[in-house]
Amino acid sequence: MKDSLAAHLDLVAGFRPSGAKERATFLRRIGEQIETLGDELIQVCHKESKLTVDRLRGERARTINQLVMFADLIEEGSWVDARIDTAQPERKPIPKPDLRRMLIPLGPVAVFSASNFPLAFSVAGGDTASAFAAGCPVIVKGHPAHPRTSALVGDAISRAVTDTGMPQAIFYLITDPSIEIGTNLVTHPVIRAVGFTGSTQAGRNLFNLATARPDPIPVFAEMSSLNPVLIMPGALRERRAEIVKGLTGSVTLGVGQFCTKPGVVLGLRGSDFEEFTSALSSGKPGSSSVGRKGERISREPSASGGNLWPSDFACRMRK
Repeated sequence: MKDSLAAHLDLVAGFRPSGAKERATFLRRIGEQIETLGDELIQVCHKESKLTVDRLRGERARTINQLVMFADLIEEGSWVDARIDTAQPERKPIPKPDLRRMLIPLGPVAVFSASNFPLAFSVAGGDTASAFAAGCPVIVKGHPAHPRTSALVGDAISRAVTDTGMPQAIFYLITDPSIEIGTNLVTHPVIRAVGFTGSTQAGRNLFNLATARPDPIPVFAEMSSLNPVLIMPGALRERRAEIVKGLTGSVTLGVGQFCTKPGVVLGLRGSDFEEFTSALSSGKPGSSSVGRKGERISREPSASGGNLWPSDFACRMRK
């Protein structure tokens, strides 16, 4: 793996981006290849993640929609933020030069897959799609929690590369779970940006590595948070059962892996709060049952939530 990655990084060093139309075709073809995987992808992902089949079908749809959304965006073209400031040679006291500016790709991007969204924030997730849209080659480090899922999606992207005639340097999947290979990736001089979804500790470590380079690079990290919840005494007295049910559902949503999951609950000490914590621990607010681990998710985050945009993986060029 190390020799293969080193060879690919050498290949990436000479990468030149394709045009917007070609990139849009590539993004749509990735989505088609993922859809072609059918139930095999869903079943493999279900076995690895324990997320429900319905949840994973929704997440697959979201993943494909993200790819199509970015394809539409780059075809429309305004994301490059092109500016033309024409010359005024007769201007006094000095002539005004012709200034032109637009966003161009930063270069090769390292993407670290998330554990909690094995499709939408993983190998072909929002970070990868955004970087592809911007014209950047992507090296993805697959998450060890779902290696077979990552391999299936990685193969789908590789087929899309072949189908659309994109350069082979545009994509590479790392299956080595070691910290060492991730460290080597972020500190390699060819890499120009990092996309990460995961824990605060891991994200901070990547950030420190990236900023300690002789040429610091940006790290776009969506990291964990505590999400504190404050419950007032009046609310607890009036609708304790409802609060217990809602909180239990939030904590166990997506096998407890949603980034919006409450991490700490604050309330005033007393009999009401003690009864609340007892009901929360037992999972029985009154006589009704509450959310269960692995239950079907009834809502998905918006398609744009948490996504990077092509402009994040681009820099301004003046001419």
